[in-house]
Amino acid sequence: MAGRISDEDIAIVRERSPIADVVGEHIQLRNAGGGNLKGLCPFHDEKSPSFNVTPARGYYYCFGCAEGGDVITFVRKIENLTFTEAVERLAQRGGIQLRYEQGGYVPGREQGERTRLIEAHRAAAEFYAERLATPDAAPGRRFLSERGFERVDAERFGVGHAPAEWEALSRHLMGRGFTAQELIRGGLAREGRRGPIDRFRGRLVWPIRDITGDVIGFGARKLLESDDGPKYLNTPESPIYHKSSVLYGVDLAKREIAKRSQAVIVEGYTDVMACHLAGVPTAVATCGTSFGEEHIKVLRRLLLDQAEFRGEVIFTFDGDSAGQKAALRAFQDEQKFVTQTFVAVQPDGLDPCDLRVKQGDAAVRDLVASREPLFAFAIRSVLSRYDLNTNEGRLGALDAVAPVVAAIKDPGLRKTYVVDLDRWLGFMDEGFVIRRIQQVIGKDRGPGQARAPRQEAVDPAVRLEVEVLKLAVQRPALLGPEFDALGAETFTLPEHVGLYAIIMAVGGTAMGGSGGREWVDRLLEQAGSASATGEQGADLRSMTTRFAVEALRADTAVEERYASAMLAKLHETAVGRALTQVKSRLQRLNPVEEQQEYKRLFGELVALEQQHRVLRERAAGA
Repeated sequence: MAGRISDEDIAIVRERSPIADVVGEHIQLRNAGGGNLKGLCPFHDEKSPSFNVTPARGYYYCFGCAEGGDVITFVRKIENLTFTEAVERLAQRGGIQLRYEQGGYVPGREQGERTRLIEAHRAAAEFYAERLATPDAAPGRRFLSERGFERVDAERFGVGHAPAEWEALSRHLMGRGFTAQELIRGGLAREGRRGPIDRFRGRLVWPIRDITGDVIGFGARKLLESDDGPKYLNTPESPIYHKSSVLYGVDLAKREIAKRSQAVIVEGYTDVMACHLAGVPTAVATCGTSFGEEHIKVLRRLLLDQAEFRGEVIFTFDGDSAGQKAALRAFQDEQKFVTQTFVAVQPDGLDPCDLRVKQGDAAVRDLVASREPLFAFAIRSVLSRYDLNTNEGRLGALDAVAPVVAAIKDPGLRKTYVVDLDRWLGFMDEGFVIRRIQQVIGKDRGPGQARAPRQEAVDPAVRLEVEVLKLAVQRPALLGPEFDALGAETFTLPEHVGLYAIIMAVGGTAMGGSGGREWVDRLLEQAGSASATGEQGADLRSMTTRFAVEALRADTAVEERYASAMLAKLHETAVGRALTQVKSRLQRLNPVEEQQEYKRLFGELVALEQQHRVLRERAAGA
């Protein structure tokens, strides 16, 4: 085997992989002040952004789920890779040639599974694209032409053709050094009697890319009457392809989605192509599955979907009954978005691709522009099932639509729809409609569901310790010897005592200089050593990463004064606790029988009170 990647190359990979750029390929980041960036965490579901990135120190930390680390850690977790695979992934991204100890550089031999499968899919996409120009691909070119796509359009989206042969792709890839097992494992081939056989044959093929632009699978459309397979055939689940979280076109649309705060959900590959070519570059589509929760998580991170209702997600569906059902399924997921959701339905049943062919690019843009709020569409769809000319029908419709109205998160928007619903049903009594909705919803709501538990306030003393330790991790030069002289007893929480011990073990803040990545790396390395000795090293590593990323509660211009004040307040608090303990001990002593001890403690009390007064004045004046 090739051996491990050299430490020098790992350091180069970290240096040449800006964490903001790598994280920004997966989520939208916005300025959070203090040199930090913020976005929605990709590792847990959240409504408001708590995922922070600090480019200057090269670390990230989520204050919601406590995930944190450097750029390699992020790639490992987001793509479910080993450490070696993550380094190889970043090296490939940065054009870095890695060296392996005990064997040197051997192209291809030492790469992880994901890297190998990605390279196999890249080679397969090139193979298919080249075959689109062959005589056998004439039906595929005709299919594209009939739908308004030219050769340059096919090249832009990487559309290709799978030859109607059993082993054309397999032979090609195995000739490039890929194994039969890799082709089968990646879903490019199936096991045949005499070796692997191609999964896609005689079909038009679309490469499916992940959010970073790597080909991870294919969607293939039947062209030949002799093909007894399904109309569309997709790559099966594999180590790199998970259809529940894949969105076709997301690699092309992600920047426009973030820029416009808009995502348009269409139903097929040609619809994505048509929208992008028509001037709707925010279009994406699911791949062989219905739109679901994992797709929502991807879009929310790109939209930075939070509480301001500033973005929009637009579903496009056919105007027939199947399209309406699809739209109502989408409504069930609406509550998982914070942003506004809409439906764009073409009354004549044309999908965006057909609409572009028959009426031109402007018609596609008009379809998206004519969107209707998803709530309105859902309400109207429910009402259409009832006879609103009878009292029984109107009351039944009101009861049926009550959960839809109650699900509207924004109180003002919910009130507006109550007014609309009252008008649509013809009751002309908003109060009656509100009461009826409350009655219907009240039957389904269990006790305690209406109110979320209130968070307890953070102990001010603990918050003070946190701020000083953040300064020690981020700006050690501002604390220096005074911090180092505090002593572990200054801190109250065991994990804070542990971090103080780690700082002291690497020489204290006096050795931290101006901070930065090297200082944080030393602390994390020491925390790892603590883990090896049986202490809570993993928790200390997580906390160190958090403190390296969490913004200080002061502007850069006043950091020096802020550090002095925080240090004085922390010292003052510790001295205050010591004062309380001395007073308590004095009260328990008999000044006559234990005169010597009493005098000693009284002298200690006087000294502590003087020190406490000086520290309080310094903290107030800093």
